[in-house]
Amino acid sequence: MIPQAFQPNSPAILVQVFFAKHSEDYVTEFKELALSAKLRPVEIIEMNRKAPDAKYFIGSGKAKEIAELVRTHNAHQVLFNHALSPSQKRNLETLFECSVIDRTELILHIFALRARTFEGKLQVELAQLHYMSTRLVRGWTHLERQKGGIGLRGGPGETQLEVDRRLLRQRIKTVEQRLESVHKQRQLGRRARQRADVPSVSLIGYTNAGKSTLFNRLTRSDVYVANQLFATLDPTLRRISFPQTGTVILADTVGFIRDLPHDLVNAFHATLEETLQATLLLHVIDACSPERQHYIDAVEKVLKQIGAEDVPQLQVFNKLDMLPDQTPRIDRNDEGRPIRVWLSAATGAGIPLLHEALSEILKIAKKGT
Repeated sequence: MIPQAFQPNSPAILVQVFFAKHSEDYVTEFKELALSAKLRPVEIIEMNRKAPDAKYFIGSGKAKEIAELVRTHNAHQVLFNHALSPSQKRNLETLFECSVIDRTELILHIFALRARTFEGKLQVELAQLHYMSTRLVRGWTHLERQKGGIGLRGGPGETQLEVDRRLLRQRIKTVEQRLESVHKQRQLGRRARQRADVPSVSLIGYTNAGKSTLFNRLTRSDVYVANQLFATLDPTLRRISFPQTGTVILADTVGFIRDLPHDLVNAFHATLEETLQATLLLHVIDACSPERQHYIDAVEKVLKQIGAEDVPQLQVFNKLDMLPDQTPRIDRNDEGRPIRVWLSAATGAGIPLLHEALSEILKIAKKGT
């Protein structure tokens, strides 16, 4: 019997395959994803390959080794930091005799744990439904594939697969309609702010960069903060005031991540529109991370996916208190415009400089309109 996946604190084996030059940060982030899903990693398997194996993704020899580890640790699931095809997932589950979770499914589960609002739950459900729809062909072979007809209306009837597909399509349509309703409400709110000439600033950044901590510092709010991936999922809006520019709407959005599954980008498009429609983006960056350039690139990639690459940005290099040089400062371009602020959202160091940079940029934006 296959154990139920995602039982809290259940033992999990993590599998990371490297196909090119790699960084240990991939493994660190993968472990954090597992912990965020409330799982207990008992073994991390790393390997190099030139290309994925068609049947097992990792090759039959390594797959058999992992099957032994599953039995040794009594693991409930094996996590892959990669996207698996339906057939690869099925083959591995048959061999391991436990649940196999790929990167997309793992992130979807974490999002489901984090969603609090009606909109957030709908967005997660939509992404889960799209993920399930790609796996129906292989996921229902244990059920009777054919239903008989009734009396004179007999005939082949609907296969179980067709029934499942139809039910999924209906549910996807219902969720999309509800999200469209929420989307229209958001549009009305944006139009009202635009008529009132209220600029909007969206906090964006790689997950766990400190966006929510900065949001709380700027707005004196108590948005949930935790040292874990995707601590904040649902968008939060607050009004703040600047002496020179007046009222501003500040939005805290979902954190980005490297190789964010495409379905998640699509499902969260309504939320990410707060980013698309913003006057300015505050790109929060973990200044002390050795991988910060990779994180910046990952955020830029998502911005391009949603068409927000041309929205003006101000980079915020956060966690200054963890660097040798803890001096807050503003970096400017050749025209003297602020492009980067170094600060610590945790201690408050550099926050006045961020206020100064924001006021300056928003004042220029207001003149431009």
